[in-house]
Order: sequence, then C-alpha cells, then structure tokens
Amino acid sequence: MNDVHLVLSIPQGITTATSLGIEGLARHHSPGSGKHFKGRKILVDLAVKDQKPDFTYLDDGGWRDALGDSINALAAAGAGNRTKTALSNNAFSCTPVEAYNRVFLAKTGGKVLEMENAGQLHVFKSHDCHEDMSQSEVAEAAGTPDDPHRESHLYLVMCPIQLLLVSNLTPVEYAWYATHRPGKMFRQVIFTELQTEHCRIAAQSRFTNARKEIETLPKKKTKTIVSGDCINEVPFHMWAGYKNRKEDGLYIADQEKINVWRFPSEISALWERAEG
Repeated sequence: MNDVHLVLSIPQGITTATSLGIEGLARHHSPGSGKHFKGRKILVDLAVKDQKPDFTYLDDGGWRDALGDSINALAAAGAGNRTKTALSNNAFSCTPVEAYNRVFLAKTGGKVLEMENAGQLHVFKSHDCHEDMSQSEVAEAAGTPDDPHRESHLYLVMCPIQLLLVSNLTPVEYAWYATHRPGKMFRQVIFTELQTEHCRIAAQSRFTNARKEIETLPKKKTKTIVSGDCINEVPFHMWAGYKNRKEDGLYIADQEKINVWRFPSEISALWERAEG
C-alpha cells in the first residue's frame, strides 16, 4: 500500500488524500509559472495513523461524514490514486489545530518550504467579549500584559476568510478578539503579520486612512483594508519573521490558544528564487 497523506489546503479549505507527497501535491495543483498565474497556498500535513485520521474532527453540524469521507479518500490514495478529495469545502473550521503535523508554504510554481513548529504561544484566560471593549480589556481577557505603546500592526488573515487589516492589537490579542468577537467570530483563524505595507494590493491612501482611523477612534481595534484574494498579492518574504526567523511567523488560533509556526533557520536559494 502506498504512503499516503491527508493534506489541508489553505485558503481553499479543501482536504485531499494523496500518494504524491507534499511537494508532489503542490506541483500537481500548480497552475504553472508564477510570472503569469497565481496559486500560493499553505499545505498542512494532517496526522494520519493506520490509514485513518489520527484526530477527531470538530462538530460540523452533521451535514456530512467528515471522518468517513476522509477514511474513504485515504483508502483510495493508498490503492493507487494520486489524489482523492476528502472534504471539498470548509475543512479548515472543522479540523482541530492539534491535527496539524507539518505545515508548508507552497509557491505557485510548486516549490514548498516547511515551517518549524514553535508550539503553543499562549493559552487564553477568559472568553467574555463585547464589541466596546478597550484594547486594555482585550489584553486582560486574553491574559497578556497590556501594551502601553499600542503600535499598529498589519495582519494578513488567510482563513476562514481572506483579509488584509490594520489593528492596534498584538498578535495574541488579535487572535483572542477574532475568535471571540460577537457577530464576527471565527471558530479558528490563521494569519501572519506583514513587515511592510508597500505591496500592490491596495492604494496607499487605504493604508493611511486605516491607520488614521485606528489612531483617532479610542475603541477601534481593527480596520479592514482589503477583503478577497490577499495571499496571492503578498509575497512570502513580506511576512514578519522571514528575515528574523526566531520571531513571528504563521499564527494558528482557536478559542482556547494560539500556536505559531516559524520560518526555518535557513531558507534555500532554490526556494527564494522560485517563481510565485
């Protein structure tokens, strides 16, 4: 029987069983040259044992059999299929963070870079949230020291929806707020901080106005700049942590905690030169 993987693709939210391996799957799904096409993604190698998911899916409302479909897809891949879809949509929100075995960044051309698991960054303190909370109240609820400087951060959210936003919350505070905010709550969220706003995803005035709004409105904690296809418009080297690889990286949070995956200490020249 072939060695098979169960892979979650982000931001697509699709889970695929494959016998190709991670890089093979990335090449299989690549649309071609990064000079002409767009296809950046995050590939999560999920825990598998004895041809079955080695985790329990979160409650998905009972409208599908996530476990059964995953087992069938793994069996098909083990029998020789190159790829077999297990869950075709919204797999991100029903797959627990604990299921993440390995995480890869995939460029459009199919080159992958494995991130390093830095583990649990913080466990949240409480779950009471309301829209008019101050930044200090968010810090207290999340269980982190208050930030007296309140500098603005630029966050790229990749799942469950794609957003580019400015926030005066730290990454831990933002993760807590995003997974507890009434009416706009994410069950889970995956995001990164950007090193610079000098990207072609929006007019400079959008960034300037967003930062001004954050700075002048006392209770304003986030301001969306762009919603839509963001991951393809922001190169990986613009992510915070790409140069300083001991800090920042890829944040993955649910309502209980936030984990972080960081760039490896060495990034190959082949990856850096790869298209997309």
